[in-house]
Amino acid sequence: MASLPCIPLLAAIGISLGGCASAPSIPGISGEPLFYKKLDASSAKVDAAAARDMISIYRRKSGYSTLTIDPVLQKAAEEQALAMARADRMSHDVRGSLRSRLDGRLDHSAAVENISAGYHTLAEAFSGWRDSPSHNKNMLNPAMRRMGIATAYAPGSKYKVYWALVLTD
Repeated sequence: MASLPCIPLLAAIGISLGGCASAPSIPGISGEPLFYKKLDASSAKVDAAAARDMISIYRRKSGYSTLTIDPVLQKAAEEQALAMARADRMSHDVRGSLRSRLDGRLDHSAAVENISAGYHTLAEAFSGWRDSPSHNKNMLNPAMRRMGIATAYAPGSKYKVYWALVLTD
């Protein structure tokens, strides 16, 4: 009987697979899984598709719909992460309220945002958000359907890597 391969994505969201020794090999893809990629470099960017998949699997486990990446929300997340990095502070309001940043850019009736700083990988940021009641509530908000996620690296700053996740209906 063949053993199941270890699936780091599922482990990252709290699903345990006992007896796993290594990450699965995916044809055509080499290196470490994208959610463990270090993002503490100027050229490093979070992989939005990997983030969408990670959060969507977590949402499905709780009975909620999967998410799609929205280009407007992606841009909003990028702008927010960059603004926090430039200001060297983590704040929802560094560029104005979420409402003011989204109004007029896309149709939505509900929007939420998770921000963080200091996490160097997607897995770390996701775990931090999952373990925070208010951030977890945002990720599991049943009304949310679209997302954008981004990081910004500021080598001379306190936290180095700043994160923004924007979700709307």
